[in-house]
Amino acid sequence: PKKKFGTLAAPELLIPIGSSGTSLGGSNLATVSGIDAMYWNPAGLSQLSSKSGEVMFSSMNYLADINMNYFAGAVKVGGLGTVGGSIRAMTFGDEPVTTEYAPEGTGATFSPTYIVGTLSFARAMTDKIHFGTTLKLISEQIAEVSASGFAFDFGLQYVAGVSGLRFGIALKNLGSSMKFNGPGLDRTFTENGLTTVRRVTLQEADLPTNLEIGLGYSTTFSKNNNLVLSTTFQNSSFSSDEYKFGLEYNYNQMVFLRGAFTVYPDNTDIDDTNKNLFGPAFGAGLKYPFGSLTLGFDYAYRVINESGFNSTNQYFTLNVGF
Repeated sequence: PKKKFGTLAAPELLIPIGSSGTSLGGSNLATVSGIDAMYWNPAGLSQLSSKSGEVMFSSMNYLADINMNYFAGAVKVGGLGTVGGSIRAMTFGDEPVTTEYAPEGTGATFSPTYIVGTLSFARAMTDKIHFGTTLKLISEQIAEVSASGFAFDFGLQYVAGVSGLRFGIALKNLGSSMKFNGPGLDRTFTENGLTTVRRVTLQEADLPTNLEIGLGYSTTFSKNNNLVLSTTFQNSSFSSDEYKFGLEYNYNQMVFLRGAFTVYPDNTDIDDTNKNLFGPAFGAGLKYPFGSLTLGFDYAYRVINESGFNSTNQYFTLNVGF
């Protein structure tokens, strides 16, 4: 069908990770490398620029006091390839407990927490072909109900010689469906003087599986000035198709400026022209060597299209190569 908007499990899997890729709007499928690639395209993990490994910490404010913290690490394992792992925690703050008999709240609170842990492996099959895969373990806890699941990402990147062209493809979030369950769904009924407890059975929901195909082109001008253009097409099981376009400028791989926008060709209804919550993204970064370490700091900002949200979508990321 033309319109595929609907429910899905584990929507936190779609929240971008890291400032660099976010400021490029996810258009960097073919060009992403290093530890940042664990989220965008695991094939790029095989191209760590540091000698032995990298660690990364990212913090962001999403919407309505929702925060997400992310920590990842990756190391080169001899001639085998690169192994990485990460964990992200999404917190919603304290929410009031409401019931059928106390719709305004009972005075108690609960704190939902969504956690995703990943394990990645990437390898350069040749000097031009790179492959990577990621296993994701998903845990969601809301008061006395919870859901869990798993998913896989698979990615490939192809480097087209010295022309500056790169191609990428990734299949993401391929895995089990998820369903909430737990004592919070129990209901007490009294029939004919007998009290029984029955549990409400919820419906399963599928993960947000998507297929992405990307193209990137990099060029150097005026010695240390570098430009990277990138674009990615995304077809998903949960929404309309997306065409992502990004541009990155860097001076001597030390100072970075980035920007991106996304086109949604199916969003053409007269009365519904802007289904997407987020607009263009922008960002900047610095990377500098300190002895045997390389320190990087990146910032990203995404425009929120809905005026009713009194928050900004900002990402702060620290990267250390060793």
